[in-house]
Amino acid sequence: MAEPLDFKPTPVRTDTTAQEEWEKLLETLHRHGVLRLANDLVARNQDVAAIVVKGLQTEGARNVMQNVSALAMVLGKVPPGAVYKFAEAVREAAAVLDETRRGADDAAPGVRGVYRLLNDDELWRTLTPLARAVGTFGRAMSQPAPEKPIVAHSGKPSDA
Repeated sequence: MAEPLDFKPTPVRTDTTAQEEWEKLLETLHRHGVLRLANDLVARNQDVAAIVVKGLQTEGARNVMQNVSALAMVLGKVPPGAVYKFAEAVREAAAVLDETRRGADDAAPGVRGVYRLLNDDELWRTLTPLARAVGTFGRAMSQPAPEKPIVAHSGKPSDA
């Protein structure tokens, strides 16, 4: 009688190895010219660095960096839902402003029309938050701008 064979087939590999992925990435970077750009930047690093440093030493570049930082600090305090709500409201308002059709409703309301508008509760419910927001914006704009916004944001002294 024959003895059973002890045979275990080697499993077929289905995923790629890290080495194969690395070679694929390297080939893709080469085909798209990224490696050439990187080599040129490294070969000319002193020239490129001098251009970048010279550009960053201007008053305008410093202002841009500080303005972007200030926006990031302020936007960091605003919940994403509020930013989305604001952006959506701006989009809807722009769509209304962009409407080219003008109907009979756009005619001057006259004295009776103004009186009807004064008694329109829905209009006042819409305008009241807008009036409050404009008042808040005006009060905030009347405050002097901080010399160093990072200090106003964090409360910590800065030499920047």
